[in-house]
Amino acid sequence: MSCLKEIELNGKKFSIETGRVAKQAHGSCWVRFGDTVVMATVVGAKEPAENPDFFPLTVDYREKAYAAGKIPGGYFKREGRPSENEVLVSRLIDRSIRPLFADEFLNEVQVMVSALSADKENDPDVHGITGASMALLLSDIPWAGPVAGVRVGRVRGQFIANPMHAEIEQSDMDIVMAASEDSIVMVEGEAQEISEADMSAALRFGHDVARQLIAVQKAVAAERAKPKRAIAPVALPQGLEARVSAMITEPMRRFLQEADKQTRHESLKQLQDTTVASLQADFPESETIIAGLFHKVEKQLVREMIVNHNRRLDGRTPQDIRDITCEVAVLPRVHGSCLFTRGQTQALGVTTLGTKIDEQKMDELEGEYYKSYMLHYNFPPFSVGEIRPFRGPGRREIGHGNLAERALKAVIPNEGVFPYTVRVVSDILESNGSSSMATVCSGSLSLMDAGVPIKDAVAGIAMGLIKEGDKTVVLTDILGDEDHLGDMDFKVAGTAKGVTAFQMDIKIEGLSQELMAEALERARVARLHILNIMNQTLAKPRPEISKYAPRIVSIKIPVDSIGLVIGPGGKSIRDIIERTGATIDIDDDGTVTMASVDPEAVSMAKDIIQGMVAEPEVGKIYKGVIKGIKEFGAFVEIMPGREGLLHISEIEHRRLNRVEDVLKMGDQVEVKLLEIAEGGKLKLSRKVLLPGGSGAPPQRRGN
Repeated sequence: MSCLKEIELNGKKFSIETGRVAKQAHGSCWVRFGDTVVMATVVGAKEPAENPDFFPLTVDYREKAYAAGKIPGGYFKREGRPSENEVLVSRLIDRSIRPLFADEFLNEVQVMVSALSADKENDPDVHGITGASMALLLSDIPWAGPVAGVRVGRVRGQFIANPMHAEIEQSDMDIVMAASEDSIVMVEGEAQEISEADMSAALRFGHDVARQLIAVQKAVAAERAKPKRAIAPVALPQGLEARVSAMITEPMRRFLQEADKQTRHESLKQLQDTTVASLQADFPESETIIAGLFHKVEKQLVREMIVNHNRRLDGRTPQDIRDITCEVAVLPRVHGSCLFTRGQTQALGVTTLGTKIDEQKMDELEGEYYKSYMLHYNFPPFSVGEIRPFRGPGRREIGHGNLAERALKAVIPNEGVFPYTVRVVSDILESNGSSSMATVCSGSLSLMDAGVPIKDAVAGIAMGLIKEGDKTVVLTDILGDEDHLGDMDFKVAGTAKGVTAFQMDIKIEGLSQELMAEALERARVARLHILNIMNQTLAKPRPEISKYAPRIVSIKIPVDSIGLVIGPGGKSIRDIIERTGATIDIDDDGTVTMASVDPEAVSMAKDIIQGMVAEPEVGKIYKGVIKGIKEFGAFVEIMPGREGLLHISEIEHRRLNRVEDVLKMGDQVEVKLLEIAEGGKLKLSRKVLLPGGSGAPPQRRGN
């Protein structure tokens, strides 16, 4: 027997059903909203993983093509590697549920969420969060949930829970959040320069909705949840923890005073190796356990230093921001570039301008569309002094790139104002925390250096949190180690006017509204400080794009003239491209876009196309080319693809026996359009332009 519980949300039924599918998984359910359905399953290993140095949780979100009534493209006609969107949703779910597993629980857990039906109105992603929570709650896996996923939009001043795609397009914010009954666990989204107060209000609204969804989960769990298995405590060799603590506490305290990241890490690594070696005889095969104890002491000392002494690893106070330098135009042949350095984090941002053919085609469940703005983030191993294989972008790189892309999206001009495809690439050259926010800053300045008319500069900052008992400290501009050893990583980006993107991850069970508001206000102050430094480097976009960037001109032609410009089999447009060297793209609505690094090539292509689609005017003089000769006259091309008849009697005032006595193939000749006859036939005259002709220009008289 299945168990089904439902409520009404935003005018639609929201339901959770279990006991119907995937019954051999340790927990499974269907979540439905409208006609969008996701299935979530979880399986947990019965025994802890051997010597894990992190919690072995795997979350995979996949979209079935059949969910939207589609057959996958490509040769194999089946789903392949995860798309960027699937990776991003997997990260959303992972970050929502991971903080609620106990530190002592080290069994491998796999969560799988599948979009089985997509109504193209309701996005499955937030329901994947709720589904994963429900599956975990139903299973015997120990977990401190439930949580619920909610998307918040705002249209005409009214908040909307889980808005449809059409409503999101009208909304000035798109927030995805996960929350427990008491606190917020995860936040990510973008906005159109909203205030911190508006963001806090949106989160309060979303939290209220999340509580409704949690109530549904609890109702299902009350009937079907399995008893939770006990967590077996990790047995430590007797006396080991005390020995390790006594050996490393004081030297570690000294090493943590070292501000330079590499020096600090090398000293700590040497201390750990020395500790393992000295205890090897008494505690053989305990290297992994000692490493865990080493991390425990390090975390305790760092947090103690911040909470009790108001001092951070690099000597700053909680509110201080690291030194910042900005340099633009650092690469001579690219379209726009910026080298942004904040402490030991450095991002090289480069902007490239392309044409319409450079747009990225996106094939999602809601349909196909094209992206004319994109940002890609690269994190090479040398940026943290490591050696590892450098393959395609991983989940972290895709996630960081997406966050930075959304941060800048609000200021990118629309196609009507700036008809370019814009690609920003961020190469992280050094990293010690908040490289995604450094990407926002370097990307913003590189866009301005490229002459992209962005509305305003955008900066980003990462906020942290240390919570020890009743004491809490909010940290501004966190280091990598403060992210690793702290309780929160809250990234906020925006302009001087407001917030454009945000992402929050926490390691404690949740964050109160009051702490969230404090972190947002601190982030606002820090953002304005960084924007001031950036504006001293480049306060506004350059008035002209780079001379190495393509020049783009768009014109509109009649829809029924598109075929004329393209020509049979594309002959005409290929000829124009070969003659001018310009790139030409024609939309179905008659918009013709021409691009070339050479402005003259664009101008030439524009003149040719305008000439092809222009309508002949009676009485106008044209310079044409002889395209054909007959006994009765010559055919003259006065406009691309438009020929008229120059009758033999209209060539000269005198009588001619043969056209060839005056004209030959390929000659250029000035003619006047006398008449447009029935069927669009053009009648031309040359003789009226000759001396003595009625259409001839007036003769200049001598003195």
